[in-house]
Amino acid sequence: MAFECQESTEISKNLANYSESNHSSYNSAPENLETSKPSLDFNPKKGISSFYGSKQLPPNDVFTNARRSITDLPPALVSEILNYLDPKELGIISCVSTILHNIASEHHVWKEFYCERWGLPVASGLLGAGASDEKSWKKLFVERDFRSKTFLGRCSIDVLYGHTEAVRTVFLLASAKLIFTAGYDSVVRMWDMEEGLSIASSRPLGCTIRAVAADTKLLVAGGTDGFIHCWKAVESLKHLFDLKGVEKQNKEFRLWEHEGPITSLALDLTRIYSGSWDMTVRVWDRSSLKCTQVLRHGDWVWSLVPHDTTVVSTSGSDVFLWQTNTGTLLNVIQNGHVGNTYALARSCTGDFLFTGGEDGAIHMFEIISGSDESSVVQVATWIPHSGAVYSLAFEFPWLVSASSDGKLALIDVRKLLRASKRTLGKRVSRDNDIDQRNIEPPQRMLHGFGCNLFSVGIGADRIVCGGEEGVVRIWNFSEALEIEQRARALRGIRLENRMRRRRLQIEMNNKGGRTDQCSVAAKKKTVNGDRNSVWHSKRSISSKVKT
Repeated sequence: MAFECQESTEISKNLANYSESNHSSYNSAPENLETSKPSLDFNPKKGISSFYGSKQLPPNDVFTNARRSITDLPPALVSEILNYLDPKELGIISCVSTILHNIASEHHVWKEFYCERWGLPVASGLLGAGASDEKSWKKLFVERDFRSKTFLGRCSIDVLYGHTEAVRTVFLLASAKLIFTAGYDSVVRMWDMEEGLSIASSRPLGCTIRAVAADTKLLVAGGTDGFIHCWKAVESLKHLFDLKGVEKQNKEFRLWEHEGPITSLALDLTRIYSGSWDMTVRVWDRSSLKCTQVLRHGDWVWSLVPHDTTVVSTSGSDVFLWQTNTGTLLNVIQNGHVGNTYALARSCTGDFLFTGGEDGAIHMFEIISGSDESSVVQVATWIPHSGAVYSLAFEFPWLVSASSDGKLALIDVRKLLRASKRTLGKRVSRDNDIDQRNIEPPQRMLHGFGCNLFSVGIGADRIVCGGEEGVVRIWNFSEALEIEQRARALRGIRLENRMRRRRLQIEMNNKGGRTDQCSVAAKKKTVNGDRNSVWHSKRSISSKVKT
């Protein structure tokens, strides 16, 4: 972070010469020294030269100002400066000094970093009693960011059997540890996420269920009959929903206004969103259960994803961005894919949009909201599949796609995002023109099962998928970090044992070297050796003397 340019070097030399040349005059005639205020004109090209260029400051004041640091600024100004840093830069700043470490660690921006990536923690127990303490947000962020690396580790695969025909839709409700699935057998099933066991199933609804969505208050399912089947949560039930209607009869109801099969559903705190092959997207009020907006398209609606007061929908090959309060069309991405655009996913901030289509491609867009209209800019493109992309799911930083080729692709998009306070993580790390060659390919491909994967979900260190086979697969990465730690420990033990054996071998070789030296000396002085040696010559001399 420290650098030195030519102008700064010249400034320091001028300051030194200035102090030497004026030291005597400063001591002898202090009354003649001008003490007027320095000029605060700033020239960006000359740096601080305009500040110190005039001979109006005494040298001591010059050196005093030069020793000032960022910690001398008012706390409010320091906090505003830190708002423009991303988590990595804040971590670097915290290593500079103790003061900056305390400021960076206690900064309120950690809560915003967490929320812009994963949203508010649904489980209140995550924060506990220290929810108001901003240090806990940094700890939560660091732990969650560390856990995001689990999808590159080892996993276990669970297969859930229960459906008699193809599974068209899956939904993972991580906050309640529940999985909801439905398909051609017209039954909605609820599974325990951790145990992989079937909890309950609905009565046959009489049609193919193509869409399911849920939160902790409401479960909705839509099918080819045009009805939206709804179940309210029962507080006394551990698993929230009574699909069979045994506990309370008034917890199940239906909504109907669509004139065609329902293909997509979504929920937020106040609305229900439904898309249909009748070429409309309908927005429902959750309290009154009335349809408040009808968004009309020119082709079948395949998918939708809401955020705040906007909703994105796909119709044919086009992608539409709507204002839900007024029903205004904000923007259209025409011919987003070759063929139909089947799948959509959106980031927690709603500023990044992912689309998947019949051509097997995945596009990433940035939504830039303006005062009057919103613009959409394409950021990246991947083509990981040889078949149509039917479903997308996103949890920062992983984008997961399910395709008709029977494969799942995991794409890490964190390098395409650059968080900051001003844009709340909305800026994209791109130059004027994005070089597609610099975009990384999918980090991992999951395969080994049949073709036509129709739906995928991600959350709680798990990936859930359903397809034409009629089974639900769960890739469990929750123990990936622990497995990696054990593997590293075993590798360390093996390395230590190898080094110990090597040291013992070296010691044995050193001891064996002494015996080798003795054997070499014995070979040089053998009894049956050369008869002309000194010892034999002495013996012959002594025999002559005796004679």
